[in-house]
Amino acid sequence: MEAASRIRQLSEFVANQIAAGEVVERPASLVKELLENSLDAAATQIEVRTEGGGVKQVLVRDNGCGVHRDDLRLAVNRHATSKIFEAQDLNGVASLGFRGEALASMGSVGRLSMTSRTADAAEGFCVEIEGDREVGFAPRPHPVGTTVEVTDLFYNTPARRKFLKTERTEQAHIDRVLRCVSLSRFDVGFELQQGAGRGRLLLPPGNPESRLARVLSEEFVQQSIAIDETSAELRLSGWVGLPTHSRSQTNQQYFYVNGRVVRDKLVAHAIRQAYRDVLFHGRHPVFVLFLDVPPGLVDVNVHPTKHEVRFRDSRMIHDFIFGMLNRALRGVRPDTSLPPVQPQTAEVPATQSGLDLIADLPAPYVFAHQPGGGVRPAHETGARRVHETATAARYHAVPVVEAKGVEAKGAEAKGAVPPLGFAIAQLHGIYILAQNADGLVVVDMHAAHERITYEKLKGQMAQGEVARQRLLVPVLVNVSEAEAELVEDAASSLLSLGLVVERSGQQAVAIREVPALLAASDIEELTRDLLTDFAEFGSTERIQREQETLLGTMACHGSVRANRQLTIAEMNSLLRTMESTENAGQCNHGRPTYLVQSLTDLDQLFLRGQ
Repeated sequence: MEAASRIRQLSEFVANQIAAGEVVERPASLVKELLENSLDAAATQIEVRTEGGGVKQVLVRDNGCGVHRDDLRLAVNRHATSKIFEAQDLNGVASLGFRGEALASMGSVGRLSMTSRTADAAEGFCVEIEGDREVGFAPRPHPVGTTVEVTDLFYNTPARRKFLKTERTEQAHIDRVLRCVSLSRFDVGFELQQGAGRGRLLLPPGNPESRLARVLSEEFVQQSIAIDETSAELRLSGWVGLPTHSRSQTNQQYFYVNGRVVRDKLVAHAIRQAYRDVLFHGRHPVFVLFLDVPPGLVDVNVHPTKHEVRFRDSRMIHDFIFGMLNRALRGVRPDTSLPPVQPQTAEVPATQSGLDLIADLPAPYVFAHQPGGGVRPAHETGARRVHETATAARYHAVPVVEAKGVEAKGAEAKGAVPPLGFAIAQLHGIYILAQNADGLVVVDMHAAHERITYEKLKGQMAQGEVARQRLLVPVLVNVSEAEAELVEDAASSLLSLGLVVERSGQQAVAIREVPALLAASDIEELTRDLLTDFAEFGSTERIQREQETLLGTMACHGSVRANRQLTIAEMNSLLRTMESTENAGQCNHGRPTYLVQSLTDLDQLFLRGQ
């Protein structure tokens, strides 16, 4: 048998290559590190140029504070930084960079040239590094700021270079990194030029919405809501896309902690939970969110790439993000900027059981065509014009009277049109057609009623404790010792979810009571999943999610079906209830419930005025 190899000290070159591999994974990671250095230097304009997908050349130029000539040589050494000085500084890192590894790593896997000038210097200085060796240090003309150029990336480690992707793929990664960093600082201008003959990406400083439209899309700006919520020392701000504006991939999700872009499974879980019953299955939300926390509550020294962080109180962060996003999304409904509808008293004709779950509906309306009139609902008097464009549709509203065959009469009155307008027809027994001040509103009546019913059932369930059902024979589940201890620690939390679980051995638990709604489900699998959630996130919404799934099925079966003919009164009742229902923009499966086609769009379709 061969003797074990003896332990030897690695050479400095090999050690530097290992360290460089952790920081410089590909040209895009090099660009990220240089952009962060520029932002730390208080730059207001940053220019990035690349050749060959960043392999031949990466150049980053900024107008920041610059590096003093006496510090240039030190700056390219490993673990040399101006961001921290003592070990306790790691407990409250406020800058983007702090490890002092990026420039040294670039110099060990490429040919590095760094030129800089400070405001009080008469000229700039340049230091050149090749494979960890200094090959030049001399004055060089340069404006205030810093330029870092890396050429022939991985020239001395061909094995690393062969694992890079095609030039187009590497360019795409660089483009994504710059866009990602640009969203963290709207006050800084960015410019990206990748190869001769290719277009430039220009992101001027200033208007956040303009940059969001350029980096993501104009549609995101139109289909997102801005949030800015604070609680104690935490602040969550940014933009979240409406559930109907979703994607099949997660490539438009940007989350920043104290200005640093991060990927965190705790944060991802909280956001998924906030969207859980409003997003279509298989789709992913779009968002740009900023979490501001005291530096002492987050550890950024987790990984050399600084993409990961660790929160001191992860449960608090999770609940804060989920709570703020959930409240913001549940507040999304048809535009309610107008005063709420206050209809005149009128009896509603008796409806069939399909609409019985809609309670306390406002009085309905019926429309009669009146050429030369105006949009005049009978719920409000006054002389204010609602629609003054020449293309406005002309209708006149009269209140519905009780179903006794009495001819409808009512005084005409001008007033505000509610957000979803007033019903005018039903299309193929599936869609409700209505008109509002903007134009045409098309409502999927089943999806809309399903959301109304679902929210009603959820509200009823939330008013009381979770009903539990005692099992005749307790279910014994074999678990790990750590999970068995978790059952003891989380017993009260599990009880609040309607689950009574007791430890029955070193590696076993006994389930004695379960939520009544879930009595027919796989209790053993549910318990294992619950314990997994508690171990990973410190909480669980799995039971609530399971219950909501059942409520969604009940709501689906209890809602109006296609080909059900509704009266104008029933249609308007449905519209008014949608306007006061949370998450009314989509059913509980994530499908949209309505869309609005403006008169301008309709005019363009019919070439009016052209």
